[in-house]
Amino acid sequence: MIDPYESALDAIPGAHPYPRTSRYHDAEIGVHRLPDGTEVRYTKRRLLPPISQAADETASHTVCSGERPDHLGQRYFGDPGQWWQIADANPVLDPQELTAEPGRTIDIPLPGGFHG
Repeated sequence: MIDPYESALDAIPGAHPYPRTSRYHDAEIGVHRLPDGTEVRYTKRRLLPPISQAADETASHTVCSGERPDHLGQRYFGDPGQWWQIADANPVLDPQELTAEPGRTIDIPLPGGFHG
């Protein structure tokens, strides 16, 4: 049996395949063995948590013209790369849908509330 990727790397500081700020940090790593015995590691599918409508877990944001998901990540989380937390909190398939329509109201997860 092959040990999970995380168990071998968790003991080495900074060796995790994804940084803590990544949407894939907690995703399970799988191993596929090719017919020649070569191991191919991959990130297993990441399932979204249920979207909560609880007022204490999200804040509303009205999209302005020219905004992009990365702008919102910077504004609300101090990191443009955290746009994925907003995408996870809203029922969209494409992150660009979040800001495509000025005037649309979207949910912004609050710290300690929505867990992506």
